[in-house]
Amino acid sequence: MEVRTNETISVTDIQRRAKEVFELIESGQQDKLVVLRNNEIAAVLLPAERYEALMDELEDLRIEAVATDRVATFDPAKAITHAEMLAQFGANLVEQ
Repeated sequence: MEVRTNETISVTDIQRRAKEVFELIESGQQDKLVVLRNNEIAAVLLPAERYEALMDELEDLRIEAVATDRVATFDPAKAITHAEMLAQFGANLVEQ
């Protein structure tokens, strides 16, 4: 992982300046902080919104990969109709 020095913080600094550190992250003044423990990367602090956006993007990419695989391996000979699928899985359509 490529890390800039202005993006790093030690565990000790977090303990000493926790309120300040979290305010930097929450306010957006600091995009991320890479936490070092014994000069090794231990964690990354991100604003909650950024973390959620990353997780959403990752999930979208997983769904796209599954869809791409399904399209590539689709065999029309093995396809069943919607009615057959409902019958096979015991689903009943209830009109609302």
